[in-house]
Amino acid sequence: MIILAGPDDDGLAGELEALGAEIVRVEGIATRESLDAAGLAEAHTLVLTEMDDASAIPVAKEANTDVRIVTYSRESLPEFARGQADLAIDPALLTPEVVADELANGHAEERA
Repeated sequence: MIILAGPDDDGLAGELEALGAEIVRVEGIATRESLDAAGLAEAHTLVLTEMDDASAIPVAKEANTDVRIVTYSRESLPEFARGQADLAIDPALLTPEVVADELANGHAEERA
């Protein structure tokens, strides 16, 4: 399962769903409670699209040490979260189709 937190202006969720990935959306601010309600314990990936939610990265890693953290944003990842994020992607560089294929089909895990 992939949790997507933040706005999805680029359509990443739709691309993931088209590839058969199970997506759970977190509406509003990503907090421990909202991530737990979305199924963080079972998720293999958390995608953040809003860097104002970057404080959710250490929270998510503490709750699920195996979750892969991916940011998909034009904004820079704050310094405090850089060491815990697994992958930071700028939508201006990679389309949602390419990112969805990497996340849904496991190619990103093979290179990690």
